[in-house]
Amino acid sequence: MSIIELYNIFKNYPTICTDSRNLLNNSLFFALKGDKFNGNKFAEKAIQGGCKYSIIDEKEYESKNCILVDDVKSTLQELAKIHREQLNIPIIGITGTNGKTTTKELINTVLSTQYRCFCTKGNLNNQIGLPLSILSISKKHEIAVIEMGASEIGEIKNLSEIAKPNTAIITNIGKAHLEGFGSLDGVIKAKTELYTFIKKSKGLLFVNSGDKLLLKESENIKQISFGSNKKSDYKAKLSSRFPYVSIMKNNTTINSNLIGDFQFENILAASVIGDYYNISPENIKKAIENYTPKNNRTEIVTTANNYIILDAYNANPSSMESMISAFSELKKENKFCILGEMRELGEYSKEEHQYLIDKMLELKIETVFIGEEFCKITHLNSFKNTVDFIENREKYNLKNKTFLIKGSRGIKLEDIIKYL
Repeated sequence: MSIIELYNIFKNYPTICTDSRNLLNNSLFFALKGDKFNGNKFAEKAIQGGCKYSIIDEKEYESKNCILVDDVKSTLQELAKIHREQLNIPIIGITGTNGKTTTKELINTVLSTQYRCFCTKGNLNNQIGLPLSILSISKKHEIAVIEMGASEIGEIKNLSEIAKPNTAIITNIGKAHLEGFGSLDGVIKAKTELYTFIKKSKGLLFVNSGDKLLLKESENIKQISFGSNKKSDYKAKLSSRFPYVSIMKNNTTINSNLIGDFQFENILAASVIGDYYNISPENIKKAIENYTPKNNRTEIVTTANNYIILDAYNANPSSMESMISAFSELKKENKFCILGEMRELGEYSKEEHQYLIDKMLELKIETVFIGEEFCKITHLNSFKNTVDFIENREKYNLKNKTFLIKGSRGIKLEDIIKYL
């Protein structure tokens, strides 16, 4: 079956399932494979469970209403490319080491005040998630915000060719997924593949004028700059940082429910993109001020005993340093940090975890470290996992504190909150 024939089937059954535990009637089941699973084995079950067709790539699992292709993942991506070509709406592409999800959510909140906006759900931003996102865009949508994630060079290039963004933004470039990228230079090369696509397609970039690296990498590409720099196309300043960040733009104060000076760029980016797409200043202000972070991303949690900043969705050296610096400046008493290990750092892991330990000693903030990577370096206030800390929490006074809980989501630091 050709990809065009498959797309015609998709138009009649435009819902896709990839998990046999969550099947929907009259949908298409894509039998994806991974290191520990083989979706082909569930193809027949998917049809019995209500799916109209199963797309498979192993002939031995072929049965009625199964469509055999060379490779399920590649077919999903090709299907998304065809669907994108049928969409006559602007798509905004976004990537970056830190802040891309918060910025994406802010942009979506702003654009949704005047458009029927599609936005990447959760972390569906990889080689499978992004095609699923594109295929979820329907005729009712007027604009879309698509997040792109990567852990290897070449991934952003491929995602850009699928999503074909008209405009794009890189929030920043820092140390993350070093195991896959090899070095910071590798991260730069990977992330700026989005810039390369925009230049080739004659699109438009939104560039933070305060980031010298992004300015350098975006030279000779059509762009709108934003920041506190007087030469920026859109200028703003940080007007308040406690307890939450506020910015001043065009003599208007925009407040937020976000913590940390680094949120200035995220807020301003959403505002500038809103301006570009003709969102009224009143709607931009209202949308940003009503946005509250969730899903363990700089959430504020208040318990009977403590004030908690929970940022336990993701962690890398750049985001750790930004959040710790913001926390150190926070005007709160009795500060206490619970830091989880950072993953996918490869040969840089020991160096980066040692840096955090030294940083906390320098700041003189009481801290516990959770994860094997910390335990390899120090046994002082370090625990192999979250459960280990919970079982030994009586060693610490955990009442009347201001906590920062920050780490990779795999460590499940959010489980600690019920004990605080």
